Amino acid sequence: MVASAYTLSAKVLICGANGQVGHALAELLEKAPGIEAVPMSRRQLDITSTDAVYKQLEKHLPDYVINCAGFNRVDAAERQPDQAMAVNRDGPALLAAACAALSIPLIHLSSDYVFDGHYASGYSEDDEPAPLGVFGRSKWEGEEQIRQHQPQHLILRVSWIFSARGHNYLLRILEQARQQAVIDAADDRRGCPTSADDVARVLLAMLRQLTCGIDVWGTYHYCGAEITTRYGFSEAILAAVRQYEELKVESLRAVATADMHPLVERPASSVLKCRKLLSTFGIRQRPWRSELQRVIPDIYGE
Repeated sequence: MVASAYTLSAKVLICGANGQVGHALAELLEKAPGIEAVPMSRRQLDITSTDAVYKQLEKHLPDYVINCAGFNRVDAAERQPDQAMAVNRDGPALLAAACAALSIPLIHLSSDYVFDGHYASGYSEDDEPAPLGVFGRSKWEGEEQIRQHQPQHLILRVSWIFSARGHNYLLRILEQARQQAVIDAADDRRGCPTSADDVARVLLAMLRQLTCGIDVWGTYHYCGAEITTRYGFSEAILAAVRQYEELKVESLRAVATADMHPLVERPASSVLKCRKLLSTFGIRQRPWRSELQRVIPDIYGE
C-alpha cells in the first residue's frame, strides 16, 4: 500500500508559498512523483480576500489546499491586531468555507502559541488552548473557524520554526552574533526547534496517506526531537555557524524572558507531544540538531 501511494496523483495548492514552510513545501512537492504543486504567494492569493480565494480555487480546482500563510510576528500582532486577526483567523475561515463549497480537503498550519505554556511536560492535542496574546488568540480562532466550516481538515500545530530564509530565531541570532559581542538568550523558555524542511516532510507524508483514502481528519502536533531552551538552541546555532565564519560575539548570556522586555508574554513551555501523529500516520520526529546541521550550509550557499 505504501508503494502504491507514490503512484497516486494529486494537485495541491499551497497558500503562503513565499513563507518558510510554504517555500520548503513547494520545493519538496515539485520533486514528488505524482503530485502537481500549485504554489501561491500572498501576492498571487491573498487569503483575506473572498474574491481571490474563490477565483484561484475555482481556476485550479486542486485536490487539496495546504495553508501555510500566516501573520507570524508575535510582538507585531500586538501592535497590529486587526491585521493579525485578518490573516490568522478570517483568512482560514474564508479558505475553509471555499474548500467546503468545492469539496476540497484543507490542511492548515497552526502554532504552539495556542497554549499558555504552563505545562512543563508539554501539550497534547486534547489539552485546552489558552493563548496569551493576540498572535496566539488569532491562531486559535483560525483553527476554530476551520473546524466550523470544513470537517475535512487537518490542522498541524508546530513550534519554533527555523530555516535558511525568512524571519526566524536562527537568522536573528546569526545577525546579532555578527554585530554584538554579547548576546542574551532566554533560559526559562523550553521548546523543540523544528526546521521548515522537516515540517514539509511531515506534510508530504500526511498528504500521501490522504491520497490513499484514509479518514483521519483532526488536529495533530509536530516538533523536532529533543527539548531545549532558547539559550541551548542559541549555543547550538553559534557552534554550527562558527564552522563557516568568524563572529563578533564573545559571550552568550542566559537571562530570564522578562528581562528581555517582550511586548507580550511568551509560553514558558512550547513542547508539543507528537504521539498522535506517530500512532495515526507513523511519522516520527527527527532530531532538530541534525536538521540544524543541514540548514546551516544552506545559509552559505553550500
